[in-house]
Amino acid sequence: MNRTDRLYALVEDLRAIAPRCRSARELAKRFEVSVRTIERDIAALQESGVPIYAEPGRKGGYAIDKTMSLPPLNFTPAEAVAIAVALSQAGDQPFGRQARSALRKVVAAMPGPEGELARELARRVQLMSPQPEPGSEILPLGGEGISRAIEEALLRRRVLKLDYVDRKDALTTRDVEPGVFLGGRGGFWYLVAWCRLRDDVRVFRLDRIAAATVTAERCPDRPLEGFVTDVPEMIVHGTVLD
Repeated sequence: MNRTDRLYALVEDLRAIAPRCRSARELAKRFEVSVRTIERDIAALQESGVPIYAEPGRKGGYAIDKTMSLPPLNFTPAEAVAIAVALSQAGDQPFGRQARSALRKVVAAMPGPEGELARELARRVQLMSPQPEPGSEILPLGGEGISRAIEEALLRRRVLKLDYVDRKDALTTRDVEPGVFLGGRGGFWYLVAWCRLRDDVRVFRLDRIAAATVTAERCPDRPLEGFVTDVPEMIVHGTVLD
């Protein structure tokens, strides 16, 4: 999570529990950063006018004054896509039509550049049919931080460095250009990317990725249609925002 998203999330977290407070240590654990980072973030929010105050004492911490006016908090592109993915996987459900209507309103309320970024990200998160049967085991996305690194790389259009174990247990390190986050087949999630080691599109199963690091290098523009999935007898559905 980048700093801007974390600042928004801090405010939302404190508003959700107001008038109770949360300690810096609890916030640090929640957002996977140091206590010092949380203290700097809180100070920045206070300087910008957000009504956060410190409660002294052993059970003290930071609290927010809900009675004071705060600027509206918009959904981030990643949050909008996360809602769309959840709706895509739910299928027909009670109030499903209303849920999709609510999502359209969320996207419509987003600032222009943010809405376009959400739509571009949504094109790169796709689901395959048939989906796993209801009640079947949901398989893990992969090791700690793997899916988070892929999400960030897709959002920021950055090259990923992967340590990947193939079906023969051979470990290779590859620089890849992420194309599509693909889920649904047998409960697994996949990354479809341009592999610079193979100089071609490859499909990486997330639970076989041992490590993933987002680099500073921006991906070159490649048509999304070029990221063929090579998964036979599967229908691929894009994630719908509008």
